[in-house]
Amino acid sequence: MIEIGIAGKPNAGKSTFFKSATLADAEIANYPFTTIKPNIGIGYVRVRCVCEELGINCGKCIEGWRFIPVKLIDVAGLVPDAHKGRGLGNEFLDDLRQSEAIIHVVDASGSTDENGNEIGVGERDPVEDVKFLLNELDMWIFGILKRNWDKVVRKAKAERKDTVKFILEPLSGLGFDEAMVREAFKAYDDIQKINDEDLRIIAKELRIRRFKMIIAANKADKAPRELIERIRKFDGSSVPTSANYELVLRTAAKAGFISYLPGDRDFKILKELNEKQKKALEKIKEFLDEFGSTGVQNAINKLVFDILGYIVVYPVEDERKFTDSKGNVLPDAFLVRKGTSARELAYKIHTDIGKSFIYGLDARRKMRIAEDYELKNNDIIKIVSGI
Repeated sequence: MIEIGIAGKPNAGKSTFFKSATLADAEIANYPFTTIKPNIGIGYVRVRCVCEELGINCGKCIEGWRFIPVKLIDVAGLVPDAHKGRGLGNEFLDDLRQSEAIIHVVDASGSTDENGNEIGVGERDPVEDVKFLLNELDMWIFGILKRNWDKVVRKAKAERKDTVKFILEPLSGLGFDEAMVREAFKAYDDIQKINDEDLRIIAKELRIRRFKMIIAANKADKAPRELIERIRKFDGSSVPTSANYELVLRTAAKAGFISYLPGDRDFKILKELNEKQKKALEKIKEFLDEFGSTGVQNAINKLVFDILGYIVVYPVEDERKFTDSKGNVLPDAFLVRKGTSARELAYKIHTDIGKSFIYGLDARRKMRIAEDYELKNNDIIKIVSGI
């Protein structure tokens, strides 16, 4: 399952974003360091299910929408100099080791200072918060490289082998791979001549390759529009969000007061509401009309599909009825990277199936596919193995 870290400074709305996306219990308060230990829950990406196209009922989607699980990790709030251990810096950085990508929740309203303390709306430039997370990650990686650099140089000099493996040793636990290291170091022929400034540049290159990220410009419901625009100009992939509004809508839907699916542009009132509830929902409706959604679901989808490059594939056992061996229609929807082959899909289903792979079958076309066939979005695939 894809693991996504939810990061940002204290009081930017991280835990509200997490709770709104998962409806898991998470402590929410308007003071720094609400999150001490990471909250872990299940969020979802939202896609149109292929059952509509096929004219069948899968029983796995809601109103034609398939919600596919991803793991969300709400990590400790980040403050400047976290890489030096300030605040809960060590916990924050350690929690991010297991994340494939990051949703950076930024206070777009500019109403909290760099440490998460409340100030007036618009008093802080949110772009500075975007920059400081990137800097903290860069300095964290730089610190690891710097602490181990003398050892790396000595080993490389003594063994005279490919230096990448020596560089990778202290980084491997952080999710870096050989390709990332080679790309980051490709401009440097002799590692013995690399100085601290070079290492800082290399650390940034490594961060860019390892930590894919999307900015959730949160508290957009009270943010001056010029601040949302500043974030968008800094990073065009940013998403205006109101985690608070999403939490209200999902809680109301769970209680049966409204009909609402995460990511919807609107909602339908199902029960009689009091005046306070009506006014709250009217404000949320105005926000939805302006932005198209609360942005929470959009941020998750955009990160998984646009930035990380995942597609959806449906494995089946009966290519005629699109079912598994028990007759369940389109029982599973797998998130796989673009470029994943049929054999690699077989391994994701089960190691033994991958090892004994014979061929795949495109269930739509009823045609055989080779082991190196590159899967496409919404493919329905049967794997034939020797098991």
